[in-house]
Amino acid sequence: MDVVLPCLDEAAALPWVIERVPAGWRPIVVDNGSTDDSARVAAALGALVVSERRRGFGSACHAGLLAATAEVVCFCDCDASLDPALLPAMVDALREGRADLVVGRRRPTRGGVWPVHARLGNAAVARMLRRRTGLRIRDIGPMRAARRTDLLALGLADRRSGYPLEMVVRAADAGWRVDEVDVPYLPRTGASKVTGTWRGTWTAVRDMSAVLRGPARRPTRPDGGER
Repeated sequence: MDVVLPCLDEAAALPWVIERVPAGWRPIVVDNGSTDDSARVAAALGALVVSERRRGFGSACHAGLLAATAEVVCFCDCDASLDPALLPAMVDALREGRADLVVGRRRPTRGGVWPVHARLGNAAVARMLRRRTGLRIRDIGPMRAARRTDLLALGLADRRSGYPLEMVVRAADAGWRVDEVDVPYLPRTGASKVTGTWRGTWTAVRDMSAVLRGPARRPTRPDGGER
């Protein structure tokens, strides 16, 4: 399995995160313009380091997806707020045919982990997603798992904060079975680039709203057929 870890100045969190990646799985750390030692730390810990100069969460995630070679690709934040050790249970749902995309629903482990403004923004986007697709997903979280070739076939285009939502929207358009599982949401290491501020949250909601306003389309499978 490959685990894509989008990274922007996460040198302090990387040791814990990479240590928690399951044995035999490959961490792919996508350095999205870090000014600290993130790339050096990741390489020293045995991760594949990919440099993505184009800023944006979606840019980093997609660069990692393009670099992946495993049948199943997982995504996880690189700030120690989510535990990569939980990913095998999500992958089991794919292998057992219970889902085509598994998304982690963040459940805060203590007060203050998930700021109120970020929760409200997430809830608003989840309601818009339900109206747009019918999916009852409660969290547009960054922790997820799906098959690599199917993800590539979705033709994801957003390169900012809308990337995680676009993945869910395109999966729904394609008739995928989307499952949501609870995952503990831990205190992150360092300052948040998005949910830690009103401005960051507003930017994320704006990017996601633009994704939801886009027309529905039915992507094809890698073999050329429709799902």
